[in-house]
Amino acid sequence: MVPTSKAGQALTLLREDLAGEVFAPGDPGYEEARTVFNAMIDRRPAVIARCESEADVVTTVRFARELDLPVAVRGGGHSVAGMSLNDGGVVVDMRRMQEVTVHPGAMAVRVGGGAVMSVLDRACQPYGLATTGGRVSTTGVTGFTLGGGSGWLDRKFGLAVDNLLGVDLVTADGSAVTATAEDNPELFWALHGGGGNFGVATSITLRLHELPEFAICLLLYPLEAGPEVLRTYREVIEKGPAEAGGGVIYLTAPPEPFVPQHLVGTLMAGALLTYAGGEEALRKLAAPLLALPHEAEVLTALPYADFQCMLDDPPGLRNYWSAEYLTGLPDELVSVFCALGNVMPTGGTQHVLFPLGGAIADGPSEFPVPYRDAPWAAHPFGIWEDPAEDERAVQWVKDVRAHVQPWSTGAVYLNFTGDEGSERVAAGLGAENLARLGAVKRTYDPDNVFRFNHNIKPA
Repeated sequence: MVPTSKAGQALTLLREDLAGEVFAPGDPGYEEARTVFNAMIDRRPAVIARCESEADVVTTVRFARELDLPVAVRGGGHSVAGMSLNDGGVVVDMRRMQEVTVHPGAMAVRVGGGAVMSVLDRACQPYGLATTGGRVSTTGVTGFTLGGGSGWLDRKFGLAVDNLLGVDLVTADGSAVTATAEDNPELFWALHGGGGNFGVATSITLRLHELPEFAICLLLYPLEAGPEVLRTYREVIEKGPAEAGGGVIYLTAPPEPFVPQHLVGTLMAGALLTYAGGEEALRKLAAPLLALPHEAEVLTALPYADFQCMLDDPPGLRNYWSAEYLTGLPDELVSVFCALGNVMPTGGTQHVLFPLGGAIADGPSEFPVPYRDAPWAAHPFGIWEDPAEDERAVQWVKDVRAHVQPWSTGAVYLNFTGDEGSERVAAGLGAENLARLGAVKRTYDPDNVFRFNHNIKPA
């Protein structure tokens, strides 16, 4: 921020008016407030407003507009591209807005704009209810959902955005609006995949589903067994019910009690089956994978909310991700995918193939979600610690994309990607939807104030 008298007066008023805290460079707490989970992101906003209510969000947006400052929005802070921060602008930080209210009779839940997955899942667990959430418990619910929302339950319950019932939004002029199928339906349509382009989502309401039981099967195999594991996994999923999810994962064996000590730190092929049901049914489903010689095994029933916290990627590491959504999984692609896993950088990096289909494919066709008809998705998930490894790790992710490209549908789930340019944004929203989305953007954000996202230009 330019240190003008007008800016100084406005900042003083913001500090006085906000129920939450305001951080500017040099303030105690500023460095923590600007830290996001991806250590590759190092940006210095002029003002970070840690809001406690919708009123605080309105005040902050109006402050930013008065000074003609760009606005970034922070829910969980999990955007791999660091879209919840900017340089020299304003950050609407909603981490204190984590209230979650479950309405079991209505099979719905209202989620505050700063709530993360663990808060949502823990609130729903006592009722035996759940909705599709992210695969990491520290992911922000609102950003995840409005960007589409793929998780362990999506084959059974649909994408998170398929379960969206309503959004409370603060728009670029500081107005508070509500979008549902009945109220502002065109905005509601755009929020099904259009992310944070149209305003600050201070709360969302999601449909809930019964989930009385949940179970997982995680198996680790020698690296050379990867192709057979993937072919077997493909058969299990394609013949199995929508309750089954998970993925094939190349990973560095972690120091967990179920992993033999001599394998810790080595590359291995893994198979994860998640199951929206009981342990006995999962054991029958997993029988072909259990029959393959493996080095480690976990097969157990457990609360879904507990599992959601088991695979968290720790903060403070360097991250670069991407994805390709695939037309199928022929044997040739199996070989290509596994060969890329064999040369994966060790550490936190993961090479993942997710099954789709089920309720994803059967979901609403009218929304800007162009990837729902893909049966599989490849997700190279680069995570490492040493900045000296940046070039190697990023190049490996790009190599995965390039090598699986012949089988790509052309569409992509944008929450899995960083800033890969306007063509990829179009691929994530559907080129046929861009003009309509641009018109909604022009109505609610004609000056493109909310541009720290997979951006839609006003049209």
